[in-house]
Amino acid sequence: MIERYTRPAMKAIWDLKHKYEIWLEVELQACGAFERAKQAPRGTAAKIRKNAKINVERIAEIEKVTKHDVIAFLESLMDTVGPEHRYLHMGLTSSDIVDTSLAVQMTEAMDLILEGVDGLLVVLKRQAFRYKDQVMVGRSHGIHGEPISFGLKLALWHEEVRRHQERLRQVRRDIAVGKLSGAMGTFAHQGPEIEEYVCEKLGLKPDPVSNQVVQRDRHASYATALALLAATIEKFATEIRHLQRTEVLEAEEYFSEGQKGSSAMPHKRNPIVSENLCGLARVVRANSLAAMENVALWHERDISHSSVERVIMPDSTILVDYMLAKVTDLIDHLVIYPDRMKRNLELTGGLVYSQRLLLALVEKGAQRKESYEAVQRNAMTSWRGGGRLQDLVNNDPFISRHLTKQDISTCFNPKYYLRHLDRIYQRVFGRTQRRASGAKKGNSR
Repeated sequence: MIERYTRPAMKAIWDLKHKYEIWLEVELQACGAFERAKQAPRGTAAKIRKNAKINVERIAEIEKVTKHDVIAFLESLMDTVGPEHRYLHMGLTSSDIVDTSLAVQMTEAMDLILEGVDGLLVVLKRQAFRYKDQVMVGRSHGIHGEPISFGLKLALWHEEVRRHQERLRQVRRDIAVGKLSGAMGTFAHQGPEIEEYVCEKLGLKPDPVSNQVVQRDRHASYATALALLAATIEKFATEIRHLQRTEVLEAEEYFSEGQKGSSAMPHKRNPIVSENLCGLARVVRANSLAAMENVALWHERDISHSSVERVIMPDSTILVDYMLAKVTDLIDHLVIYPDRMKRNLELTGGLVYSQRLLLALVEKGAQRKESYEAVQRNAMTSWRGGGRLQDLVNNDPFISRHLTKQDISTCFNPKYYLRHLDRIYQRVFGRTQRRASGAKKGNSR
């Protein structure tokens, strides 16, 4: 299923031929640097670029013998490059090519993921404003707490995704480094100017210091940032799964014409997208742990990290790109049930207003301990089916001594809990916040 929904651009980044194309570009830019340093005749890089042909099958054939992918790649170029081939890879080591190229692929992948984050932020903002005043019950421990708005929930999600945006931009900067410092990182056979030239041409920065490899804390940070984003997507999906439960049913995944929920039960409308996202987040998290295991290599390097990265970097970037597309569409088309939100808010007979009632008593001069006990006593009676809380407190001698019926009625107004929403939205969306007149309307029933 992932294959069907993978964006062609993301899939192409991890295509084997594309990887070899970047390898060739690194070698070509190094040749250009050799020309500048008068280590190769002028025009060498241009001749190689004109004649070089990448043959994936030929590389695989040679690698069966060499058991070394970079050597197989270089030997395959001998078929088309001609005598200029001797200027390839001068004073370099395999990781100079592999790590620098991987940095290019990872930055390309992150750019696509950041596009997806931008799209998710747009949808979250639009929906946050649409449902800004839609009152619902807030929950803690799964238990009704106090009124909130559905828009507030979405504004909170928007702010969390914005933090991910900052994090991902930072890890993009951290991973966008190359190294052409040679076998042990000492520039023994080529000077730092070669590395600086190549990195500039590739849109990278030189790693300030490396051994035979770029240090894998960079890659672990990248994979961890992806895992954190996946965890947030899972958080959104988990909330939607709860809200879609039959007993709750305040929100629901869009159920398209002809869609089926169960092979056995025709009535089922399951949160399959949300469940899919929760499962995929586990894979991305597991991959981040593998990336952390790659940090500790032997001495100046070993290759225990290489086999891992060939799996986790394509998989994690492809999965997160897919997850972003799915969660954006999910939230954009989420079906909201305002009447059910109102019904659930009133389900406990006004218990959710207990704190407001407590504070009103304290404001009128009652002691907090006695006030708490009075409100709790009536709340527990209401909880056991003894009547609505507002009716009970109207007849309580202690409470009625301090509060009029009008005072009590005021405590049971859900709009009171939303009075600072404008200020919160200003913090999240800025002073220029306003509803877009042409905002796309979502589904509501």
